[in-house]
Amino acid sequence: MERLNAKLYLQNCYIVKENERLRKKAEILNQENQQLLIELNQKLSKTKDPNESKQGSSNLSSSSSASGQS
Repeated sequence: MERLNAKLYLQNCYIVKENERLRKKAEILNQENQQLLIELNQKLSKTKDPNESKQGSSNLSSSSSASGQS
């Protein structure tokens, strides 16, 4: 029984370590995605005229709000 517990403990330690590694990787990817989104929004705002930019941002915020509710 002790042998089984030791084996399960080691597996658990490995899983916890892997989980921490994946969490850090996900955090980095999220930061990269946020930066890319900022850059994309900046490029889009430069290409649109001011009237379209206001309409586009209100449409974007309403669609993101709707998707967040589902």
